[in-house]
Amino acid sequence: MLPVKVKEIAYDVMMNPVVLLIDEEEAKVLPIWVGHFEAHAIAVAIQGMLLDRPLTHDLLKHICDRLKAKLSMVIINDVEDGTYFAELHLWHQNKELVLDSRPSDAIALGLRTGTPIYLSDKVAQEMMAIKDLLGEEQQQELKELLEANRPHDIKKSLH
Repeated sequence: MLPVKVKEIAYDVMMNPVVLLIDEEEAKVLPIWVGHFEAHAIAVAIQGMLLDRPLTHDLLKHICDRLKAKLSMVIINDVEDGTYFAELHLWHQNKELVLDSRPSDAIALGLRTGTPIYLSDKVAQEMMAIKDLLGEEQQQELKELLEANRPHDIKKSLH
């Protein structure tokens, strides 16, 4: 399994949200297209925003906390015809529970709980070198953004 981190929510040319998962070396990226509501839930977690009322993923985190269930890892474990699948690995009463999940929901919950996110070996093969995903000018801009550690600007650079 390959550990990854969520770098940012970007938008493609049609303004569809894309979650960018980047390997530890920040050399490869896995773009996963998600819905607008899911992108919002992930963005709220990335930015550490606290809302007046809990979103669904906040509610799920609170339920896990109250039940003393711990999310141990998120795995983006499969891809079929361009659709990604994920698993939530929870520990409850000394038993591991593995739950099927959409990647966007798994990522949103994982970010809220500080849980590591992994790609299965099969999914990791879908990663692209950043140089293959972007043009030369965009590569340089992304490299500068990564070095400056300003991930909130990435969405501007991928239009």
